[in-house]
Order: sequence, then C-alpha cells, then structure tokens
Amino acid sequence: MAEKKLLRQIARPFVADGPSGVSIRDRLKGLTVQDEQVLRAVGAHMGRLASADLARRCRDGLDHSTDTWAERKREPTTASSSRWAGSVTSNTHDQWGLSRRAQHAHLQSLDAGIATVRHRLSLPVGETGCKGKPGGYRSKSEWFAKTRRLTVLEDRYEQVSVEREAGRVSVVRGGRRLLNSRHNLDAAGLTETSWRQQWEAARWFLTADGESGKRHGNETIRVTPDGEISIRLPAPLADLANAKRGRYVLAAKVSFPHRGEEWRDRIEENRAVAYRIHLDVTRDRWYLDASWTRKDLPMIPLDALRPDGVIGVDTNADHLAAWLLDEHGNPTGSPRRIDYDLTGTADHRDAQLRHALTRLLHWARTTGVQAIAIEDLDFTDSTTREKHGRKKKFRQLISGIPTGRLRARLLSMCAEAGISVIAVDPAYTSMWGAQHWQKPLTSKNRKTSRHAAASVAIGRRALGHAIRRRTTPPPAHQSDVQGHRTAQARPRDRRREETRPRVPGPRTRSVQPDAEPTRATRTSKTVRDVRSDQGWVQDSLLLTD
Repeated sequence: MAEKKLLRQIARPFVADGPSGVSIRDRLKGLTVQDEQVLRAVGAHMGRLASADLARRCRDGLDHSTDTWAERKREPTTASSSRWAGSVTSNTHDQWGLSRRAQHAHLQSLDAGIATVRHRLSLPVGETGCKGKPGGYRSKSEWFAKTRRLTVLEDRYEQVSVEREAGRVSVVRGGRRLLNSRHNLDAAGLTETSWRQQWEAARWFLTADGESGKRHGNETIRVTPDGEISIRLPAPLADLANAKRGRYVLAAKVSFPHRGEEWRDRIEENRAVAYRIHLDVTRDRWYLDASWTRKDLPMIPLDALRPDGVIGVDTNADHLAAWLLDEHGNPTGSPRRIDYDLTGTADHRDAQLRHALTRLLHWARTTGVQAIAIEDLDFTDSTTREKHGRKKKFRQLISGIPTGRLRARLLSMCAEAGISVIAVDPAYTSMWGAQHWQKPLTSKNRKTSRHAAASVAIGRRALGHAIRRRTTPPPAHQSDVQGHRTAQARPRDRRREETRPRVPGPRTRSVQPDAEPTRATRTSKTVRDVRSDQGWVQDSLLLTD
C-alpha cells in the first residue's frame, strides 16, 4: 500500500501591517558655490565622526550597554554638538543591528546548504529524489566535487559562527558594492576620479533626528513652513555661519510636492521630523529627505474586508496575475495581467514596480473592493545551488521575483489608497489553482493561464474558502443515481462534499408524499406504457419497417 503524502499545515490569512513611517524627497535647487562648500565640509567632518563611532561600536561587540553608549556619545559631542552626536550614535546602532541580522540570515543559508549536500551525498549516485527531496548526484565526479564543496561550506559556517558568538560583524560605510567596484573600474564603467567622488559622498553624514516639541520638529536641520533650510554647524565649523547662534541658512528652498500639506501640518505643530541631505554625484544634484513615523494606524478586521470581495494577486518574475473574486469566492469578470520589466538599473526596476502597482490600485478602486490578497512569499532559502542543483535558470527566476521590494511598495501604496493587504500562505496555491480552476475557467474565447488560476486560489484562501471548487456530478447521474449536489460547502466545513439525503416519496410536486400512486399519476418506466392523455405518444411506425 502506497504511503500517503502528508501536507504541511497551512497558516491562516492575516491583514498585513501598514508602513511604520513616511519618507518624502525634494531637490535643493539654487544652491550657491558657498552653500555646496559648507555642505561638503559638514558632511566630511560628521562622516569621520560616524566612522570612528561605528568602529568603536564594532569593537564593543556584545559588551554594548547604556553606559558604553553614553561614553561613545561624549567624543562626538565635543567635536560637534549633543544633537549631532545623538544622530551619529543612533545611526551606528541601527547599522550594527542590520549587519547582525544579515549575519544570522547568512548562517541559516549555510546551514540549509550543508544539510542539502549531506543528504545528497548519502544517496547512491544517480538515485532519483522523492517526496520533495532531491536525489543523489548524477556522476562520481560531481559527487567528489560536492564533497569538497561541503568542506568549504562547513569551514565557512564555523567561521561565521565564531564571529557571531564573539559579536563581530562586517560593516562598510559607503557600501560594500561600491568598495568592491574599486578593484574593477572598467566593469563598473567608472574612472578613478568618479569612483573617489562617489565613495566620499557615500561616507558623508548629514542626517539629523527629529525632536518633538522643538521648533519645527528639528533643531539641527530646521526647515520652516515656507521652505527655508538652516543647519546648526558643528563647533569646529562655527566660523562658516551666516546666521545667529552658529547656523547656516541655505539659498535653496523646498516645497515637497508629494505630501507637502501633511509635512507642513506636522512641522507647524512642532512634531518630530528627521532630515537627510545627500548628493547624487552622477547627476550632480543635492536632495533633502524628510521622514517621520506613523503610529496608531487604523487596522480593519479581516471579517470586515471579506463581504466586498478581494482581488487575488499572483506574483511572478515578469508580471502580476490578478482576478476579482466576490465574497463567495467566485471569480468575476476577466483576469488582469500587469507586466513589468525588471532589467536595467535599480531606479528603472523600482519605477516598473511602482507603475505596475499603480495600475493594480486603479483597478481596485474601480471595482470597489477593500482588500488585495497576496502571497506571503520569502525566497531567501530557495536560491542556493545546493537545493536546486544545475537549475540555474530556475534559481535566476526565483531570485528575479521582487518579493521584499514589492511587498514594501504594495503596503505603502495601499495605505495611501485606503486599501488593506491580506497575506496568505503560499503553500500549494499554484498547484491547486491549476488543478481546480484552470480548466473550468478556460473557454473558446479565453485561455486561462496557470498564474491566473493561482490568483483565484489566493483570493479564495484570503476569503476563508477552500481552494477546491464545487464540482457537478456526471450528467447521467445528476438526479437519478446520486441526487443533486448544488450546495456550497461552508468555509469551516472540513468534510468531503456529499450528496443530499434522499427524501422518500414521488418526485412530482402535484402529489403529496402520503398519497398512493395510481396508474394515472405514476411515472411510466417504458415508452409503450405511456397513456395518450399525458400529452405525447410515441409513433409506432418509427419502430417498424
């Protein structure tokens, strides 16, 4: 008897939390030469202090405490100000924590790779996989190469584990990618001078945390409602001030076309707003970013979102497949395919995602739904070559799906549009969607893809319905043998769909159940027994020559 394959437990759908903060940007136009010189001087000075503080924080490792934090803050305070020092130390703390989390993710990836290689090495050469697990390697040469690969992974895992236990992390101010491009300028399309300019600009520090209750929400970098920008200069650069109390007022002004009213209302109430000034070396443009946190956002319960239906969205490497479902889980209308191109620069990829999500939200507003259902995907452990072997194109396909960036963009854009996001478990959505919905939704004029069927499965799971659709019995057995099966299974009904219980008595409504059938009222079993007064008679000439 074949062993029954057990399915993994499927998590319940939930309403995803909205964005925790807001960030807007505006260009600094009309800066004078002196303004740029002051910004470069302040950025370079505070960048050196930030680099020294980060190095000291890395040396502290796991011995970090409030006392060591306060001690670290004293040194940059004497060379700048207490507010500048607070921004430096808080940014250092966030940077160290991010590196720590990345180190933990790297350990998990190495552990998964080691387990996969050990499993495949334990199997005979050429053995096929089963139950979702990979089989043995194809040849002895590949088996031998993987033994060496296993040794490399184990050594690397041991090294990273020792570093993590000791609290050591690897951090590069300015970015490791930009640092590595220094060794191959031709491939990066840079000269030594242009690389040096980008490297110095990336290591500047012109960030100031907001303070509630202070004037316009920030004392270090202050922006007035009419757009005037003033900077509190560090103590060694106080001679560059052109205003009172050691401040420098820039000639450029900002207006923040996007969310400008929200930002203006916030600073007029003296609520905290953080600012960051940075230079885009490639375009030779200065920008000012304003950001603040959002608290106590209204969260609509899941049961309140379901009566209006949902839009199920299946995420793919080159498009979004979406379908509108009503509250009963029935797909309505036609599916939507929203294409995007994720090749090219990071800015181009981000613009493609924003354009695709904008089209999706416009359609959601037109239909009137309050929620969009999407899979809670995470491919961090599915792109290793140890798991998928030689399937390089498949690994590139998985890596090309923008799960994290799309989820962040979707949450932020849906929060502004007043639409909630329902995250569902991605288990078996593509397989069950194709099994139960692809063929029934295909017609002569419409060919339903596997991805569109998966969007239906995602939407039904978000609505609390089973993915399996209601099936109709064979035409010959719809009423005579098994009875009618037209009742929709309830969301929490775990049993199989069954037939209706047979009610004893005649099938005609003109006769009561307790009445005895007569020759005039009973149903004939053969054509020859039908009486002429019942409305039709079979012509006997058709049965003879």
